[in-house]
Amino acid sequence: MSARFLGSLAVIMAANSAFSAPAPDPKTTLLVAGPRTPESLDQEYPPTEASHEARRNIYERLLNYAPKKNEENIVVEDFGQIVGGIAEKFEVSLDKTTITFHLRKGVRSYVGNELTADDLMWTFTRGWILKATFHWYMSQVLKIQDFDKSFKKIDGMTVQVTLPQPSPLVDRIWVNNDLGILDSTEVKKHTTNEDPWASKWLANHSASFAPYQVTKIVPGQEVNYEANPNYWRGPAKLSRIIFREVPTSSNRVAALQTGSVDVAEWLLPRELNLLSRSPSVKIWKVFGNYVHRVEMFNGKPPFDDVRIRQAMNYLVPRDEIRKAIYFDTARDTKSPIAEIYPGFTDQYFPYGNDVNKAVALLKEAGLPQGFKTQLGYRSSEPIEEEIALILKTAFARAGVDVELQKLPASTLVDRYTKGEIPMYFFRDMAIVPDAAYVANLWLNSKSLINYSHFKNEDVDQLINLGLTTTDESKRIDGMRRVQEIVMQSAPWVFLMNPGYQLATRANVKGYSWYTPNGNNWFDFYKE
Repeated sequence: MSARFLGSLAVIMAANSAFSAPAPDPKTTLLVAGPRTPESLDQEYPPTEASHEARRNIYERLLNYAPKKNEENIVVEDFGQIVGGIAEKFEVSLDKTTITFHLRKGVRSYVGNELTADDLMWTFTRGWILKATFHWYMSQVLKIQDFDKSFKKIDGMTVQVTLPQPSPLVDRIWVNNDLGILDSTEVKKHTTNEDPWASKWLANHSASFAPYQVTKIVPGQEVNYEANPNYWRGPAKLSRIIFREVPTSSNRVAALQTGSVDVAEWLLPRELNLLSRSPSVKIWKVFGNYVHRVEMFNGKPPFDDVRIRQAMNYLVPRDEIRKAIYFDTARDTKSPIAEIYPGFTDQYFPYGNDVNKAVALLKEAGLPQGFKTQLGYRSSEPIEEEIALILKTAFARAGVDVELQKLPASTLVDRYTKGEIPMYFFRDMAIVPDAAYVANLWLNSKSLINYSHFKNEDVDQLINLGLTTTDESKRIDGMRRVQEIVMQSAPWVFLMNPGYQLATRANVKGYSWYTPNGNNWFDFYKE
């Protein structure tokens, strides 16, 4: 036997051993391999790719976007049509300062408790007091400062939210993946004097009105989801989801190829390209809303100089990255706003692969010989290492000497949140399909996740206008101007929109796409 064959056999055996437990019912059980289990199930925990997927399945939201099919016949969200979720009806005042939710009757949780206005008020109160996710959305996006003035229980099935000023997002924000409603009756059973909001319990348990409940979680190993038999839309076709952590992408590929799993998440483009030729595998793809970039710390030299940041963008060999890394399945990022979101424009993107232009900018900035810097990437993301190697060579053409730093994800996050690394990879998506929301998230100088420390007073003013005016034409004009300023200012090295791709066995159907890019297991079924 060849060494290559023995190596492949070892990978397959390792993958199979991780899935040796027999499924209770292959027709209604879905086996999923992903890179990591969610760090916490509590929606007040900072969101990650893994936790976004959990939230999509174990929390139910008040409102939803209506479904529609895209050109590839995949169900996606229709951003122009909001429909009721567990709020059967909702009313927005003409001045867009008030929204009233009328709850759907007969909505029950996994343990059988019926949804009431008390569940909303307790969930809202918890989120406000914990000053985490919910509080950020309410105070930063909707500008709420006084909880008691803004949140009111009208009756047992009606809640009203009043804003201090108009907001174009007064209804759209409630579709958000991070704003699920808790079964407060169940959660209160697990509160203590030391933990009055059951944060410890909710880190590893779920209690909501969603299609699934987590019945088992072993961090770093496995999560079991069981279908809610009382779900208001009707029980899910898949009664059980078994998610297991398989950190190595090649092991996830092997498990899918041998039929040990039904779904393999977050595979590399070259692996997806290989699997696409297999009749037993289906590759689902949506370009979606991802923005993959290299952020530069704008607060210190040399990246406090816009000419240096522009030069870095002129040195990116985007054609090479797209072909060599993504097998032509990615698109160039030409704006900080996702290409599928209202208000997007790419007309202000000037950055071709132009070494002479970059050298001229460096000379103008007083660095004709270039400079030394560092670029950090996650050790768990091989695709970032591959891109980093291409960028290192490309930047060297203008005398920019880049030291690559391969770091654990937690270490890299710690360093860039403290401003301790000059360049770092950053992949994220804004889950509210609104240009002002996206800009506020990443580019407002007061945003907690503006890690690049980009600051422009005009951009801040335009963002605040976009979050408060209800004149859509003014909002669109303002966001176009924001994109123009940002592309000129080049706070990031703009790379690719890699899209979201999912590999499944051919008999797995029903994939749908939502802005958090987490799989919604309720939509899936097996033939």
